[in-house]
This record gives sequence, C-alpha cells and structure tokens, in this order.
Amino acid sequence: MSKLIIFLLATLILSSNAAVQDFCVADLKAPESPSGYSCKSVTNVTVDDFVFSGLSAAGNTASIIKAAVTPAFAAQFPGLNGLGLSAARLDLAPGGVIPFHTHPGASEVLLVTQGSITAGFVSSANSVYLKTLKKGDIMIFPQGLLHFQMSHAGYTSVGFVFFSSSNPGLQITDFALFANDLPTKLVGATTFLDEATIKKLKGVLGGTN
Repeated sequence: MSKLIIFLLATLILSSNAAVQDFCVADLKAPESPSGYSCKSVTNVTVDDFVFSGLSAAGNTASIIKAAVTPAFAAQFPGLNGLGLSAARLDLAPGGVIPFHTHPGASEVLLVTQGSITAGFVSSANSVYLKTLKKGDIMIFPQGLLHFQMSHAGYTSVGFVFFSSSNPGLQITDFALFANDLPTKLVGATTFLDEATIKKLKGVLGGTN
C-alpha cells in the first residue's frame, strides 16, 4: 500500500510540474485583450524576449510638458506579458511635468536616479500626499489614484517607475478633458472653468468643439 501511495504522489508531482507554464511571451502579431496578449509558441521564444535595453537612452523632452516617458510594457518588452509587472523611464527637463494621470490597472513605484522630482497623489477622500524626492528616494502611487511628477532641479531629472501590471493603462486628466471633441459647454459645466479658458486649453492640446 505504501509503495502505491508513493507512486501516486510521484505521478501527481510530475503531472503538476508538467502543467506549469513558466511564462507567456507576448505574441505581438496577435490582438491584445484585457487580459494581455496570447502566448508566442515556446519554440519561437529566445533570450532576447526577456531582455530590454530601451530604458538606457534618455527620452526626448522637447514637448509641451518638457518631459518624456519611455515605456517597457508588454508591447515593447514581450517577456513581461502575464507576469504582473512592467517599467518605464521618466526624463524631466527643468520645469518638466508628467501631468495628473491615473493607471487603472496598476500601482506604481517611482525611483529617482538623477536630480529631484516633486511627486504626489490625491486619495479618494481628496487628501493630498506630496513630497520632493531626491536621488535614491522612492515613492508609491496606489492603483487608480490621480498622481503627477514634476522636476525641480536646474537640469534634467531622471526616474524609473515600476508597475504591478504588464499593461498598467494610462489616462491623463488634461488630455481627457481638452484633447478631444467633448463639448466646451459640457466641460465648463463639469469643471466650473469658463469657456474662454477651455477653448484656450483645447487649442493647446488639439481638442475641438
């Protein structure tokens, strides 16, 4: 009987190990779903799927926000697919800002590696958590909450952010309000801004109506 039990246990362990899927490298040729990309065939997976060098170079900060975000999400780094993590690089020129935004699908950790970055988030109770971070400091932004980052150094500040999802999602508040065809009167009614200000912001960000 004991030999039979040992045999059955060994069989269960072996079948359990055989059923484990170590990874699901994204098949970028297939459509993405809310749960991520489908898996590329293991026979086509190489070590390069698990290596990404895109965060080594500074982003282009010549934009209206004087900042750049270089993502390392599943779409850029297929090996992350399904693993529940991702990263990005932030480059902020003097006065650069990553405007108020949310990540519906992930919490975020910011690590400052150069300069100083003032960062903060607003809780669902409208409490503000604000701090100027120096090199080596980290700050966490809970999932779904509005947050921002802004450079206060006299030179470009750099940070790296890490997310609890391979596709954290992104919605920038200013763009959601002023970079589309949402009617000006409706924006005014829901934000208490005057129409002249709304039209000016729409003009800057490319919105209409």
